[in-house]
Amino acid sequence: MLNESQPLGGKILTKPFLVLAAVALVGGVLIVYRYVFGLGAVTNLSDGYPWGIWITYDVLVGTALGCGGYAMALLIYAFNKWEYHPLVRSAILTSVFGYTLAGVAVFLDIGRYWNGYNLFLPWRVNFNSVLVEVALCIAAYVVVLWLELAPALLEGRPDPKAQRTRQHLKRWLPIIVSLGILLPTMHQSSLGALMIIAGPKLSPLWQTPLLPMLFLITAIAMGYAVTVFESLLSSLAFNRPYETPLLARISTIMVGFVGIYLVIRFADLIWRGQTGLIFTDSTASLMFIIENLLFLQAVIILARPANRSDNRWLFISAILLLLGGAVYRFNAFLVGYTPAVGWRYFPALPEILITLGIVALELLGYLYFVKRYPILPKAEHA
Repeated sequence: MLNESQPLGGKILTKPFLVLAAVALVGGVLIVYRYVFGLGAVTNLSDGYPWGIWITYDVLVGTALGCGGYAMALLIYAFNKWEYHPLVRSAILTSVFGYTLAGVAVFLDIGRYWNGYNLFLPWRVNFNSVLVEVALCIAAYVVVLWLELAPALLEGRPDPKAQRTRQHLKRWLPIIVSLGILLPTMHQSSLGALMIIAGPKLSPLWQTPLLPMLFLITAIAMGYAVTVFESLLSSLAFNRPYETPLLARISTIMVGFVGIYLVIRFADLIWRGQTGLIFTDSTASLMFIIENLLFLQAVIILARPANRSDNRWLFISAILLLLGGAVYRFNAFLVGYTPAVGWRYFPALPEILITLGIVALELLGYLYFVKRYPILPKAEHA
C-alpha cells in the first residue's frame, strides 16, 4: 500500500505546547507529592469510596476515549472497509496515549503500588477476578498498540536495522490486529461487569446484567466519535484539508451504535420496571437525564443527512457523544454508587489538577508525534 501519511513538521515549542507543558508539570509535582505523603494527602478517597476521579476518568473514560484505534480496526480489518485506512494511524495514536497513560495512572490510585508486580506472577493472581482480567487485558493492549504504531515510528529511518524491524512487524500485522480487536472487546465489556458486583449499592438506573454490553457499545461509539473529533480538530489546528466525506460515513456508523445503545438502555429500564426513578427529585435522576440527553441530541443532529456533511455539526455531535459516554461512566461508577449511609465523595483539588496534568501530557505527546512522524494523512487523501 502507498504511504498515505506524512509528518507535519514545524516548531515543537509553540505557545500551546508550553502551556500544556506547564499544566503537565503541575500535575507531575503533585504526583511526586502523592508518592511521598500518600493518597490521603492529595485525595478525598475513603473506605466508602476507594476509587474516585482517577480510576473513573483515567481507566473508564480514558480507555473509552482511546478506543479510536479499536473502532477503526473493526471497520477496516474486520469489515474490509479499506477506504478508511488514511485515518487509522491517527486513531491508533490517540489509543496509544489513552491506554498507556490510563495504565500508568492506575498506580496513582493503588495504595500499595509497590505490590503491583504481583499482577504478572500467575501463582499470585486470582484468575476468577474480573478486575484481574481488565488489568491484564489493558496491559497487553498497551503493548499491542505500540506494536501497531511502531511501523509509523520506524518509517523513513535510514538505518537497515529499523527497516528490517518494520518489515518483521508488517508480517506479524494480522496477529497484532487480531489481538487489537480481541483485547478491547474483552476488557471494555468487563469494565461494565465490575459494577454488577456492586449489587444494590449501585442505583437501579444503572445496575443491570446488561452493563457489559452497554459499556462495550458505548466504547465503540466513543471510538468513532473521538476519531471524528480528532480529525476535525487537527485539520482546524494545523490548517489542513478536512476529511469530511470519510467522517460523514463514520458518523452514520457512530449514530447507529448510539441508537442501538439507547434502545437497549430504555428497554432494559422498562423491563425491570425502573422508569419511575428517572423522574425523582435526586442527583441520580438529574444526571441520568443529562447523560441521555447528550446521546439523544447527537442522534437528532446526525439523523439529518445534511448535518453529516457539515463539519460544524459533525464536531458538535462528536463532542456530545463523547460527553454522553463520559457522563455515563461517571454515573455508573460514582454518581449512582452509594456504599452506605454517611459516605460522601468529591474530588480534592490535587486530584483534579493531576487529572488535568495527565490530559495535558497526552496532548503534548500527540503534538510531538504528529509533527515528527508520519501519522496524519497526506493532503491528497483528505
